[in-house]
Amino acid sequence: MAKKSTKLRVGVLGMTHDHIWGNLADLKQSTLGELVAAADPNEELRAKVQKEYNCKKVFESYEEMLEEVQLDAVYVYGDNANGADLAALAASRGLHVMIEKPMAANLDGADQVLAAARGSGVTLMINWPFAWWPQLQKAMTMAQNGEIGKLFSVKYRSAHAGPKELGCTPYFYDWLYDAHLNGAGALMDYGCYGSALARHLLGQPSRVTGVAGRLQKDYITLDDNAVIIMQYPRAIAISEASWTQIGHLTSYFATIYGSDGTLVIEPGSKGRLLLATREHEDGIEVDVPALPAELENASAYFLSRITQKLPVEGLCSAEVSRDAQEILEAALLSSTSGEAVSLPLPVNYV
Repeated sequence: MAKKSTKLRVGVLGMTHDHIWGNLADLKQSTLGELVAAADPNEELRAKVQKEYNCKKVFESYEEMLEEVQLDAVYVYGDNANGADLAALAASRGLHVMIEKPMAANLDGADQVLAAARGSGVTLMINWPFAWWPQLQKAMTMAQNGEIGKLFSVKYRSAHAGPKELGCTPYFYDWLYDAHLNGAGALMDYGCYGSALARHLLGQPSRVTGVAGRLQKDYITLDDNAVIIMQYPRAIAISEASWTQIGHLTSYFATIYGSDGTLVIEPGSKGRLLLATREHEDGIEVDVPALPAELENASAYFLSRITQKLPVEGLCSAEVSRDAQEILEAALLSSTSGEAVSLPLPVNYV
């Protein structure tokens, strides 16, 4: 008799978010979980997950998959609006949930997901792809340990030439260019990173100002550039987003400013971490240790939290991501009104 697998049984709800494929590749290498089912209305995506990831059970209907397949956890990788509904549905059924950033298309969706997860007592993780950069993890630890003094500013810029120009599939960019399904344009897709990083390091701001506009792309109807300014009693954070930047200069760089030093985090898994101090004003490179296996990627961390019965902490926690969604909501309101918006948002703010 074949030995029964002790791996967590993972299903996929939605595959129109291109980030799903890298996460499934990591899952394929995991000793903790395995892909057993996937659902998406698009036949081509169902065929892809069958062929490339040996997923034997595929469904056109999300509900049918949840009804027919015994699962422990799900990855949610559709658009931001429907993804939040699916995440809440899965959590209400007692399934652990990993959903791709920024958690939802709006604050109501994020609160719905959080309430469902808390009500069922399941693990909820929001994946921020840059969370797995070793140098960013090291920088956040240094900043939170007080190694650069009192923090007073955080800045992050997410930028590329645009989803279509970057080579995203039509399944992905079609909904990124839809204000309802995405929540906005570049502000939502890329402004979310800096909002989450600021929330994690500085807490929730007291005031948010958002500026967004369609500066270059005449073929879309929503913003292709945005800036979010977050105000604190003794700090300011900035999140920049662009779908029109030519070249990679300045893209995906993070900077953390403290009273005793400055940290510059270069992008990518091999980027450097630089530290400037009063003694080293031009900066020195900080040694970045290799990550433990459970912090190498989203699948590794998510599955380890479930198996070890430990909470999701830090940048990918539901609390940080929910508050980042509130920052994004405030930024959208501000970009329309032209005025700063105070947090927390009132219950009936629309």
